[in-house]
Amino acid sequence: MVRVLAVADEEVPGAHARARDLSVDLLLAAGDLPWPYLETLVELVGAPAAFVPGNHDPRTSDGAGPRGFVDVDGRVRTVGGLRIAGLGGCVHYNGGAHQYTQQEHARRAKRLLKEARRDGEVDVVLSHAPPLGLGDEPDPAHVGIEALHDVLDALQPTYHLHGHIHPYGMAKPDRQVGRTTVRNVIPWQLIEIEPRAVTTVAAGRSA
Repeated sequence: MVRVLAVADEEVPGAHARARDLSVDLLLAAGDLPWPYLETLVELVGAPAAFVPGNHDPRTSDGAGPRGFVDVDGRVRTVGGLRIAGLGGCVHYNGGAHQYTQQEHARRAKRLLKEARRDGEVDVVLSHAPPLGLGDEPDPAHVGIEALHDVLDALQPTYHLHGHIHPYGMAKPDRQVGRTTVRNVIPWQLIEIEPRAVTTVAAGRSA
């Protein structure tokens, strides 16, 4: 079992003081948190980490990103014992960084699926925005990504973790899509995930 700390969008008061006692195996960041906050957090938890950018994050070309994190935006990587497929950004609304039209997201999702299908299952889909109609909002800045439905249908991960939709202190309910739990992790969530994908890949390679 992999104990995951997933964070997004809102800083947790006193997070750094509490981080040492969380005993996590993997840190996942779903976007729109200050990079110094994330860098301190990963140092304190002492675990591998992966992220996707949010729409308010700086551009992440040329390897830029928070120190200590693997960028999984548009990629599939095994980090901390879980196989993670990432899709950062949100739906285009004002032309900022990491904003894409639904058509652009569809092309990005197609490339992600091509990479994911090469080698076994995926444990977690990590995105900034949620799928269209699954925990999103009607305003243009917070509408969900239509192509994520294709990603979930094809990969059927154990979890789809996202941010972007601020709960403002109210609990956001999980959504279930087949065997996938879709969860809004703002501001942070502790989740235990059985690493079925990595186990499957390892077994297939040893055969």
